[in-house]
Amino acid sequence: MSTTRSINKIMKSRPTIEGAGVHLKRAFGFDQAPQLDPFLLLDDFHSNDPNEFLMGFPWHPHRGIETITYVLTGKIEHGDSMGNSGIINAGDVQWMTAGSGIIHQEMPKGESDGSLWGFQLWANLPASHKMMEPRYREVKNEQIPEVVLENNVRVKVICGEIEGNKGPVQDIVTDPEYLDVTIPANTVFTHPTKMGYTVFAYVMKGNGSFDENEYTYAYEVEDAEYSDLDNSSSIGPENLIMFNDGDRISVTSRDEGARFLLISGKPLNEPVAWYGPIVMNTQEELEIAFEEYRKGTFIKS
Repeated sequence: MSTTRSINKIMKSRPTIEGAGVHLKRAFGFDQAPQLDPFLLLDDFHSNDPNEFLMGFPWHPHRGIETITYVLTGKIEHGDSMGNSGIINAGDVQWMTAGSGIIHQEMPKGESDGSLWGFQLWANLPASHKMMEPRYREVKNEQIPEVVLENNVRVKVICGEIEGNKGPVQDIVTDPEYLDVTIPANTVFTHPTKMGYTVFAYVMKGNGSFDENEYTYAYEVEDAEYSDLDNSSSIGPENLIMFNDGDRISVTSRDEGARFLLISGKPLNEPVAWYGPIVMNTQEELEIAFEEYRKGTFIKS
């Protein structure tokens, strides 16, 4: 018997400044990460003011995680200690596995009108793969299949599969799915999910109901006032929806239609020791990583 996932919690993204002064919205991070295992962080950088992002993210290290950058508008110039450099243009994805250690920089550039929009997701690596050899995948927009379903729902498949169409990013240890879903107005979209996996959605545009029962008071809305009696089943932009377990999701768009990221992965259920850009399993491993960075022995490959 099929079980449709209900909503566990809704979280509004919060303004944050990172890097050398980049203004962004954090959908979730350190405090919420245990609830979204194997994912650690999701940032939404969306601005029409170059002063809010041109400072970028200068050279910094990563170990023990994967960083996934998806650009919608504008571009990001990047370089790393493996000798990779290039530009992530609109529609492109950079899937970087830091593994045993990498040092890189990311410098956002806006469109001619100064606009920039993109996302960065951090995914944890299991203890068995924390010190794997770093690898880098640059996925161009034209390599990402866009599947048009019967009801004119459009899905860009970055990682995972829709009706036999597989995304270009494969062989990832946490078995993730990363979809960019656009639903026309007043349309229902259902999609299978693996039981036991973490699943969440992040709304980019429009609004819709992400629980087929539309129980508006059956889940927590983080930071909501208990005196607010006008709760609505329709969820709009810059909200992250955490789902309970089940083997599918069901989303119904409203008059504006809806566009959202749909992301899932297999939980690691391992201890996390996290400080800044490095995520390990124990405090001792964390201290070793930073000591190696200070000594110049951080890079292993």
